Amino acid sequence: MAANINRVVLVGNLTKDPELRHTGGGTPVCSLRIAVNGRRRDESGQWADKPNYFSVSVFGNQAESCAQYLAKGRPVAIDGRLDWREWEKDGVKREAVEIVADSVQFLGSRGDGEGGGGGNQFVPAGASEGADFPGTPTDDDIPF
Repeated sequence: MAANINRVVLVGNLTKDPELRHTGGGTPVCSLRIAVNGRRRDESGQWADKPNYFSVSVFGNQAESCAQYLAKGRPVAIDGRLDWREWEKDGVKREAVEIVADSVQFLGSRGDGEGGGGGNQFVPAGASEGADFPGTPTDDDIPF
């Protein structure tokens, strides 16, 4: 019998500024909202982007870095897992699926998005380290 796999990899843009809070135990948690475009044909047969929106939670030191360096519009790569949760509010059962990030790569450069903050280089699997990718940050873009 095969083992279960719960893995998500997304590359998209932040739809709003990150929100940092702390758990009761003091662990930093950063909430991100990203949009990932898919392509489909519209009624006239033309290709059009269809956005998909995802909620992402980042924990620990990485959460603090996300809150400090990311801003609305900034491209990011997320590697994580899906997490389903349920709760009750005002007597109504609610549920949601979100992504819990294991890693967040900052893409683009300081000019991307509305905020400042540099980026780490993200190279897709199977690509060579020296490959040319539009918007790939340089060492000057990394803030630390």
